[in-house]
Amino acid sequence: MEVYHLGRTKFADQLSGEGAKLHGGRWNRIGQPCIYASETKALCILEYAANVSLDQMPLSLSITVYFIPENSWKQFNENELPKNWNVVPVTSEVKDWGNAHLQENKFLALKLPSVIIPTEYNFIINPLHPDFKKVKIKNIHSFTFDNRIKK
Repeated sequence: MEVYHLGRTKFADQLSGEGAKLHGGRWNRIGQPCIYASETKALCILEYAANVSLDQMPLSLSITVYFIPENSWKQFNENELPKNWNVVPVTSEVKDWGNAHLQENKFLALKLPSVIIPTEYNFIINPLHPDFKKVKIKNIHSFTFDNRIKK
């Protein structure tokens, strides 16, 4: 399956999860590596727009297309997630829940509903999982962010 990540071009070919490890995210605490991706390009762009202000938007962006093997993830529906999983800002309970699942290392990826569009999904890929070597970068292409999205 292909999944998509929008980010700085200079990091587009990295498979370490270092960005999430350094900064944390909705589903991980600082110190826990992972790669955030979305099931569609449009969702990955919306997720990026929701999390990066225009004044912090880098000029050089790229969409990385990852391949993850079928049946390598666990899908979670809203009723399986912590209460208030979708509040902004994110709660520590949500970060702890995600961290615990990543550290459990049972699945290569977690498939979780998007806060923006709960009927669409994001994938949290675990670079510490034994099958991570099966994750491949299929393509990287430059992306120009249309500022009208954030006006």
